Amino acid sequence: MKKFFLFFTLFIFTFSFTNAQVKAQSDKQKVEETLSELDLRAHIGFLASDALKGRDVRSDGIAAAAAYIASNFQMYGVNKLPGMDSYYQAVGLKSVTPPSAGFVRGKGVELKYGVDFIQLDGNDGKMMQKKFLFVNHGLEGDYKSKKAQGKILVALCGDGEDLNPQSWFSMAGEKRKRAKEAGALGLIEIYSNAQLPWKFLTSFAMRTSMNLDEGDEESSDFQHLWMNTSDEKVLEAIKKGKGKLDIAIEGSKVDRFTSNNVVGWIEGSDPKLKDEFVIYSAHYDHIGIGRANEEGDSIYNGTRDNAIGTSGVLAAVKQFSKYPTKRSALFILFTAEEKGLLGSSWFVDHSPIPLNKIAYCFNIDNAGYNNTELVTVFGLERTTVGKHMINACKEFGLRAIEDPAPEQNLFDRSDNVNFAKKGIPAPTFSMGFDAFDDRIYKYYHQANDNPDSVDYEYILKYVQSFLLSGRLIANDPAKPFWTEGDKYYDAGKELYGN
Repeated sequence: MKKFFLFFTLFIFTFSFTNAQVKAQSDKQKVEETLSELDLRAHIGFLASDALKGRDVRSDGIAAAAAYIASNFQMYGVNKLPGMDSYYQAVGLKSVTPPSAGFVRGKGVELKYGVDFIQLDGNDGKMMQKKFLFVNHGLEGDYKSKKAQGKILVALCGDGEDLNPQSWFSMAGEKRKRAKEAGALGLIEIYSNAQLPWKFLTSFAMRTSMNLDEGDEESSDFQHLWMNTSDEKVLEAIKKGKGKLDIAIEGSKVDRFTSNNVVGWIEGSDPKLKDEFVIYSAHYDHIGIGRANEEGDSIYNGTRDNAIGTSGVLAAVKQFSKYPTKRSALFILFTAEEKGLLGSSWFVDHSPIPLNKIAYCFNIDNAGYNNTELVTVFGLERTTVGKHMINACKEFGLRAIEDPAPEQNLFDRSDNVNFAKKGIPAPTFSMGFDAFDDRIYKYYHQANDNPDSVDYEYILKYVQSFLLSGRLIANDPAKPFWTEGDKYYDAGKELYGN
């Protein structure tokens, strides 16, 4: 009996000592313990392999990547989200083949498709002798539903402040949704932007594109067009809003299908803070097969963009499954980022978790790197927890910097921006570069962006910095928020009721 008692006491002492050791581990030690260079080589080697053919949306390659991600979720005990019976969130998409011909006509207006206007959304069809209404930029508050009902709305592209064409594309979907809800028959936006001249825009628009499928078959006749402003007389006639328009479109084709976001979560350790979620996100799609390079390689493997980012989220899955943070961890791998941030756009409008429960979106995405001493964070100084990223990077011998190429508008070119628009603090953690130059373009969306073209010693430190940043943010007693005066500060106050 005494021997049993002695053994039992020794067991309890040993267990308690070991448990205390685990608790005493620093966050940095936890990161180092759960992530190795071999882990990253394995993830990246598979996701960016030739076998996956560049992970284009609607390909066997992206399906294989999704299955690989889901198997990692299952292996580490990641929970499925409320109301979901798998890790897959189906995203409704449609492939749109542009029209072959069309016109817009009215008093003082004679526009030809592909020359004077392009179609952003809509099917074949005709609308004859329909009244139109000029609504400034078509933003909320620019018009009322009773005025828009049964009319074609005409608006200026953008919001009058942000001149980046990519932002205009993002705003276009919101404007279209608002116009449909107001009962409008169509929306014509007037385009003029020196950053992307009209001739380049039309060249892009004449290709097959991909959009979200909003499932509104009853509104399939709705036409969303962008019009050139080269003819000032036409512009003035449109702005006056008098008379009626005829619109005819033919030769377009819409093909509907679905692709998957891969999502799951791990419960936090704090009784109160676990009701808040920190997102760890990346897009896992790339651009598929394209023009062959000089070596005859036509597979665009997307190692940097974004097999490395996807591997970072998988590293977070392993990390937080063993060492949960106080806040719950929400993992999202987005589809169709390369097609216009479509997977993330779908998620924020169909989230199984109330958006006001999401405290932070910590996105990881890359174009490339040219300085292995840096980590570049788009939005480092725009939220209250930038200090955690600075300190985490320092722990692994790196220096975190704000975006050195603001002219590229990179904050708005990754999935984080769809969360930011809802008010959720959301930066993007990217590999280090001090200029968006030829050293970046050498691999960005190129066939030579292969797994053997990267510096794994640097990638390890980069992903370790991402994990430690995430731990510090998720364990901070103070809830993250936008810095006062930020573009999305008011949206955040509205979302969280601050």
